[in-house]
Amino acid sequence: MIAFRDFALRRGERLLLSNVDLTMHAGWRVGVIGRNGTGKSSLFAAIQGEVEADRGDLDIPNRVRIASVAQETPSLPDPALDFVLSGDAAVHAAIQAEANAFANEDWEAVAEAHHRLEELNGYDAAARAGKLLHGLGFSADTHQRAVSEFSGGWRVRLNLARALMTPSDLLLLDEPTNHLDLDAVLWLEQWLLKYPGTLLLISHDREFLDEVTTHTLHLHGGGAKIYTGDYTAFERQRAEHLRLQQITHEKVQAERAHLQSFIDRFSASAAKAKQAQSRVKRLAKMANTEAVRVERALHIEFPAPGRLPHALLRVTHADCGYRNGDETTTILHDVGFILEAGDRVALLGPNGAGKSTLVKSLVGELALLSGERGGHPDLRIGYFAQHTVESLHEGVSAIDHLAEIAPGVGTQQLRDFLGKWNFPGNRAFESVDGFSGGERARLALALIAWTQPNVLLLDEPTNHLDLDMREALAEALAEFPGAIVMVSHDRHLIGLVCDTFWRVADGTAVPFDGDLDAYAVWLRTRDNSNDGKGIAKPAATAAAAAAAAPVAAAASPAPAARKSKANPHKLAKAEALVAELEGKLAALETELADPSLYAAGGTRAADVGRERDRLAAQLATAEADLLALYDAA
Repeated sequence: MIAFRDFALRRGERLLLSNVDLTMHAGWRVGVIGRNGTGKSSLFAAIQGEVEADRGDLDIPNRVRIASVAQETPSLPDPALDFVLSGDAAVHAAIQAEANAFANEDWEAVAEAHHRLEELNGYDAAARAGKLLHGLGFSADTHQRAVSEFSGGWRVRLNLARALMTPSDLLLLDEPTNHLDLDAVLWLEQWLLKYPGTLLLISHDREFLDEVTTHTLHLHGGGAKIYTGDYTAFERQRAEHLRLQQITHEKVQAERAHLQSFIDRFSASAAKAKQAQSRVKRLAKMANTEAVRVERALHIEFPAPGRLPHALLRVTHADCGYRNGDETTTILHDVGFILEAGDRVALLGPNGAGKSTLVKSLVGELALLSGERGGHPDLRIGYFAQHTVESLHEGVSAIDHLAEIAPGVGTQQLRDFLGKWNFPGNRAFESVDGFSGGERARLALALIAWTQPNVLLLDEPTNHLDLDMREALAEALAEFPGAIVMVSHDRHLIGLVCDTFWRVADGTAVPFDGDLDAYAVWLRTRDNSNDGKGIAKPAATAAAAAAAAPVAAAASPAPAARKSKANPHKLAKAEALVAELEGKLAALETELADPSLYAAGGTRAADVGRERDRLAAQLATAEADLLALYDAA
């Protein structure tokens, strides 16, 4: 399906890829990996025809439909549902044509648009778009909100939903899990496993790659090599390949040394001259082999805290949320949380449920609406959030950022410290303007490390970090002697660092007695609308009570939310409603397809069209309600 022939690609003066010869077949799900700067995004741009190869050919059949996630989202007044629906351009155009025809009372155009929608199976398009929004964490009450009202991270999700809505044979996804919570990541995995086309996926999330991909394309040193299997299989194969390469290189070098020794000893001997000349020819014909160049393992560290008291931070009977003048918005109720030295806590829950609100309340950035927050006099918090990266000063170098928080410290000491965070040599003096997102995040973490905190509060620290940096961060956090509270969608990082989990959902934050697999099970069985903002249930079942066992005896968490299953009566009623609406909708569509409806004149056609639109909207809502009940079953 996609063939590279002696392919080479430059960006400016830099050669990214050269001598690439490989083929990827239809139906493959390919994870594209490599360190930042190896050309992954540029390769996607070449596939989409946005940049031309500097040499060689890139062959993609003309009939292949390509979908990808837009990098920017304009501030549109369009409803979110309509924006996603527009990803299917043909269906969206037919729906718009039908609406315009009704408005103009052009019944012939209405009939044409109706037939077009039937050809495209477009009458379920709104329901499909709604399901995509639902899966990516948009609650039902946000589907009609204008795109312009959403924040940057949610607009990225809208772009992703729109790309998934687009009919395609080849889907290109560049870091799709950035800005997603764990709930949405798990949903996206299942969606991609059912995608019938070819998938090319750039990701630094090894768990996500292992779940989704069938092949791995590794970009390294200007070349590209494809491996069969997921990321873990790639690691095994590459390690074996490098081992054999080194063995071959050592054998060839030993034979070269032996031949050269014979030549040096006997080249001047008349008796051995012929043999020496034969070995010279043999040496010249020997294939060159390359020694394995071990990539320098990235190693970072958080310096040991100056002081590390046992009891570090506590909030009791806390209501967390926001104040706007005299008005308050409570996100979390009656939170009890104690943090001690050595604690490793991961906060789990959907976006909007209150994870970041809880972190900000622990930091003290948000004042509690009620309750108490107390910390040890020697408490020193290192706080990483998205605004930490955004607060870096444009036009200022990495070393100047560090000097700002380290007055009086010598330049060489600052350079040595930044070198440990992979800002070597003159790189430390370069302006952050030219830094990638991963480099900015790494600098922000380095600035936090310099302050020697004894508590790390990390809100999505891995966004934009490559696999090597994520591994280095996981090792550094595992060795950190202080306490850690982390929000992350990177299951590999959570699994390596955290041993305690808190579930933030339904207005509560409670300990969760289980691992990430148990949390995935809970996601499939919880009884809410998937927006994480439901009202906490007043009582707890035995299973929920067990899941809410205290992490520390001194903690006083709120009661756990009820983990109830769907009511069979409600389920049957919801299924009956969907069936009834589908039947009525089918009858109206049959009537709209009848030419006699338009020949009769009058307002009947317009009335039927409006009734069809009303029933279609009711059906979309009923299907979303039914899906929520299925999720709870």
